[in-house]
Amino acid sequence: MRRRLAALAMSAAALTIGTGIAASPAAAAPADKPQVLSRWTQTDAGSYNAWLSARNNQGAWSAYQFNWSTDYCSSSPDNPFGFPFETSCARHDFGYRNYKEAGSFDANKARIDSAFYADLKRVCSAYSGAKKVSCDALAWTYYQAVDKLGRSSAVDGARAA
Repeated sequence: MRRRLAALAMSAAALTIGTGIAASPAAAAPADKPQVLSRWTQTDAGSYNAWLSARNNQGAWSAYQFNWSTDYCSSSPDNPFGFPFETSCARHDFGYRNYKEAGSFDANKARIDSAFYADLKRVCSAYSGAKKVSCDALAWTYYQAVDKLGRSSAVDGARAA
């Protein structure tokens, strides 16, 4: 019986290889997924721009099985007083969701939150005078909220901060 099962398994494997169909039901993400995730969650503008480019072309990254879902700024306004924070919130969600799925959220939370704050400050750099002061104050408030209230990986990660 064992020989028959082994022969059957070998035949199935040979057939699968010959047709180019993956042997496993779900293909594994590329080995460099952690490096790509790290590259897209840094504080610098280059990291933000690389993530935004990938977000706008998600199909090219489908093999990585990233979680692109977002609720933007959760229960806070996405664009408070007209300041466009929505995309910064989406990148923050991306970091939270993907690091939670990777099991390395706690080790990366502070950097993800810092990247969020840097993104918000870049939004605010487009303003001057009282508008910039207001935007910077809101950016600081949003950062403090995720820093203090952002959910740890021990909490259900269905909804990030």
